[in-house]
Amino acid sequence: MTEKLTTFKPTLSLFDATMIVAGSMIGSGIFIVSADITRNVGSAGWLIAVWLITGFMTLTAALSYGELSAMFPKAGGQYVYLKESYNPLVGFLYGWSLFAVIQTGTIAAVGVAFSKFAAYLLPALSEDNKLIKIQTGLDACNAPTFFSISAAQIVSILLIILLTYTNTKGVKGGKWIQNIFTSTKLLSLFGLIIAGFIVFKPEIWHANWTNAWVATKTSLKDACNSSAGFTVAGITGTALLGGIAAAMVGSVFSSDAWNNVTFIAGEIKNPKKNIGLSLFLGTLIVTVIYVCANLVYLAVLPMDAIVHAEKDRVAVAASNAIFGNIGTYVIAVMIMISTFGCNNGLILAGARVYSTMAKDGLFFKQAEKLNKNAVPGFALWIQCLVAALLCLSGKYGDLLDMISFVVVMFYALTIAGIFILRKKMPDADRPYKAFGYPVLPAIYILMAISFCILLIIFKPAFTWPGLIIVLIGIPIYYIALHNKKPIETQL
Repeated sequence: MTEKLTTFKPTLSLFDATMIVAGSMIGSGIFIVSADITRNVGSAGWLIAVWLITGFMTLTAALSYGELSAMFPKAGGQYVYLKESYNPLVGFLYGWSLFAVIQTGTIAAVGVAFSKFAAYLLPALSEDNKLIKIQTGLDACNAPTFFSISAAQIVSILLIILLTYTNTKGVKGGKWIQNIFTSTKLLSLFGLIIAGFIVFKPEIWHANWTNAWVATKTSLKDACNSSAGFTVAGITGTALLGGIAAAMVGSVFSSDAWNNVTFIAGEIKNPKKNIGLSLFLGTLIVTVIYVCANLVYLAVLPMDAIVHAEKDRVAVAASNAIFGNIGTYVIAVMIMISTFGCNNGLILAGARVYSTMAKDGLFFKQAEKLNKNAVPGFALWIQCLVAALLCLSGKYGDLLDMISFVVVMFYALTIAGIFILRKKMPDADRPYKAFGYPVLPAIYILMAISFCILLIIFKPAFTWPGLIIVLIGIPIYYIALHNKKPIETQL
């Protein structure tokens, strides 16, 4: 008879937890998003400033989360913190957003990025290889629009299924995949950075930093004609602030998912100490890598080459400059390793939130149950299903842009929860207290609110849809409460 398991087993060490933090953060973003960042701010100084601002915010948030993780060392992480700080509705809205697009959309995007770069080695896997193509109408420029399924999308779905299956076999298998692939991509990135500084090109570096703080915005002259060329305009004042906020959508996406380790607190040894420490170590390592990688881009590529990198693949252009033609293959393999390990961490962590929500009666009842390997098997598979659908939708990238400011909003709410809990639970055990409290947490909240407001003003198309996704969770929450039992599925 199969033994029924009802609690998670603490099997992950500090090293394992740190690898989950770093591995979940480093996916495809660092190899791509610097092109869009540069189009929004237009100079070497502001490019690095955007990454430093994002790094500061990430480190500050991680140091603040240490207090919450020590107070509530249980599976569910941010969902639990929001529920305890505010009320169950706020916690549910975060969990709903995570399931609807944040976690699943990121899994889909990273999976397709794996496929895109696998196509360098095997062209048949390319996103340009359309297996199904059906015209659906015309866009604003009267160009035909299609629903299509590419080989890259199919490969990404198979990758997600494979990693989901591996994680249903127990946390140890997922742990080894995470440790091996994260260690490999960290070493590879350090190798790329060292090689970049070895072939450092003084003339390019000097040219890039000549007008380091002259901000410009690059955009198409004709939105309906990509061959019409680009226009470059200087930006100052509030326009510069808007450009920085728009640029940070990419850096925030690249730096997100650091909090995933809090979702699996029930499986970490000595969680009161190790979660906070792993958050600090993981985010510090990745922040240093991201800033150094962008310094390498500036050391080997002219600004124009960064702005107009083919399909935004800045790292491919930099790798070609460093290693020659073989650089394309080197970077393709590196990104495949990076995205494979990243998706494993995302898949492993996300399902734990849905399991905790199910225990509160706010998710599918089956998601609460652990399989014989002490992992939430049903939660893993339903997460896999939604991620696969987002792969097929072809809109996962848009959804990630739309939700970016919502993610930061929830971070701000969570960190504000530290102030609330200091009032609500003054005598609670706090093995670790937020570093720099109250100054650093307050600075983060102000920066996060500013980021969200600027996005609403300068990028409304990517904010209101994100809010709508979150707000859809409100009626779902009250329906669950009205039923007076967990949402169930008949399977």
